[in-house]
Amino acid sequence: MSLTERLGLAAMHRIDPEAAHGLAIKALRLGLTPKPGPLTSPRLRLRVAGLELPNPLGLAAGFDKNGEAIGPLARAGFGFVELGAVTPRPQPGNPRPRLFRLSQDRAAINRFGFNNAGMEAMARNLAQRPRDAVIGLNLGANKDSTDRPGDFARVLEHCAGHLDFATVNVSSPNTEKLRDLQGKAALSALLAGVIGTRDALERPIPVFLKIAPDLSEAELHDIAEVARDSGVDAVIATNTTLSREGLQSAHHTEAGGLSGAPLFAPSTRVLARLSQLTDGDIPLIGVGGVGSAEQAYAKICAGASAVQLYTALVYGGLSLVSQIVRGLDALLERDGFTNVAEAVGSRRADWL
Repeated sequence: MSLTERLGLAAMHRIDPEAAHGLAIKALRLGLTPKPGPLTSPRLRLRVAGLELPNPLGLAAGFDKNGEAIGPLARAGFGFVELGAVTPRPQPGNPRPRLFRLSQDRAAINRFGFNNAGMEAMARNLAQRPRDAVIGLNLGANKDSTDRPGDFARVLEHCAGHLDFATVNVSSPNTEKLRDLQGKAALSALLAGVIGTRDALERPIPVFLKIAPDLSEAELHDIAEVARDSGVDAVIATNTTLSREGLQSAHHTEAGGLSGAPLFAPSTRVLARLSQLTDGDIPLIGVGGVGSAEQAYAKICAGASAVQLYTALVYGGLSLVSQIVRGLDALLERDGFTNVAEAVGSRRADWL
């Protein structure tokens, strides 16, 4: 990390977290952040759900909700970038304050509630995206919608022409009753609608499903079965957690979803179990607590074909991306893998 980046992070940690996040987006748009460009090697290149990725490290949804900094993020070294979540209509989300740093735990709690400018604004920004990057969109439903399953399909239909993949997000804890859509019958019906919309597109794109970490064994079995039967192209495991186990920071009792370092172990266990249940038939994307090359590698060895991060950037800055990608390449070389795909699931048993 450069001195400039270190000082910038220190300054932003002195102000309100949501205001600091807004400044980070502005800094990206002004070109004030690292731009290493595509980071790749023969070991890191891979194909996931039909997508050709230069490396397996992606940006998780939530960082750029409205697609305001797509170009700079695409040049930050990520193998792929996921925007959103986006709903059909704009919505303000929950009242502030709704984002809390847990610095002692290298974590964060948010209860944003799908605040975004809506699919019309996102589509305008996506129209200007770089075409040599892999860009996806996290699909959401309006809080007051009378047809939440239909909302996912509407956003997909409106924005798909500018996307490489789309993610069905039924796992945010911050929209009331949204996680109810993870139930077997409701999820099957929802995915049938979204995939039917996808299949009718002029250029069909992969559809991913993002799940919560707070699922029982029976619920994980159902997710695996529905994912297989529905034809989703990948599963993202996992979103934020409602657990507060072992936290030390002052804001640990705040309501919302917990992300960051404490999520690493529980989300990786869910990932490994889902990998076992699906027997490698469906690509998995591991997210939750990734803050180092070693942790990204552990997710891959537990069963992830690719990984994502977000909260670690709050503490490590955008230069963390190149550190993780280069470190991952070195770990693959150390262990004798000629390509990252060979490492997927190689140590899954360690997490079961």
